[in-house]
Amino acid sequence: MNKTFQWGTKTYVMGILNATPDSFSGDGVLQFDEFVEWAVAQAIQFAEDGADIIDIGGESTRPGSAPITAAEEKARVLPIIRAVRKAVSLPISVDTYRADVARAALDAGADWVNDVWGLRMDSQMAAVVAERGCPVVIMHNRSRPKDVAQTEQLGGRYVGVEYDDLFGDILRELQASIDLALAVGVSPAQIIIDPGIGFGKTVEQNLALVNRLDRFKTLGYPILLGTSRKSFIGYTLDLPPDDRVEGTAATVAIGIDRGADIIRVHDVKVMARVAKMTDALVRG
Repeated sequence: MNKTFQWGTKTYVMGILNATPDSFSGDGVLQFDEFVEWAVAQAIQFAEDGADIIDIGGESTRPGSAPITAAEEKARVLPIIRAVRKAVSLPISVDTYRADVARAALDAGADWVNDVWGLRMDSQMAAVVAERGCPVVIMHNRSRPKDVAQTEQLGGRYVGVEYDDLFGDILRELQASIDLALAVGVSPAQIIIDPGIGFGKTVEQNLALVNRLDRFKTLGYPILLGTSRKSFIGYTLDLPPDDRVEGTAATVAIGIDRGADIIRVHDVKVMARVAKMTDALVRG
């Protein structure tokens, strides 16, 4: 992998590859070997459709999902990372908050670490990132199971989550995670921040964060925006996850206008076009 990112010149597209049970044998969709083949084909398609990064994760982070062990996470993601690495030349990101999984994934061919807990869940994660000198996405997260409410069609969402100051609190907590990284030698040039849309935020809070994403530019790092198919879109439009492409497109366009450098999406072909058009409008 030898891709150079010139922040501010265009919006980069991160395609999501989830190696979770709703993708293979847990629901009888595909056996795991078949799923690895599908994942490789999907990664190749993502590259053709305009993806700049492939993000591979083995543990669901949707509201109310159950945690898994590190061994199970590695069993899911490592074969896919190895196979995708052979098939595409794009950077591969591993979506994990466990240092052991991140280390094994980097050994298997991953290039980035995408930590949804902002280096705070595993005390060794920052050291692994520093040691490997790899890019790291540091995300804000206040997810608590007690705050999740579920509906059958729309899925889980966070309710009753209170911030003293929504932007001030998130900025402060992101800075604390950044400080953890810098303290162990992570290069500032390798840090990307993510305000954590959908992670311990209500529908209204998520809408506000997208609309004022520019507030996070004060931290001085590239911004990743992950809104794709998320529940705040579903609850706003009263639509299930597989019918949220237009809602996602709206958040992508607004997010880019407000300063997003990377968009993390499921529907790469459509969202790459939305990003290209929005870039033409707002980046000139």
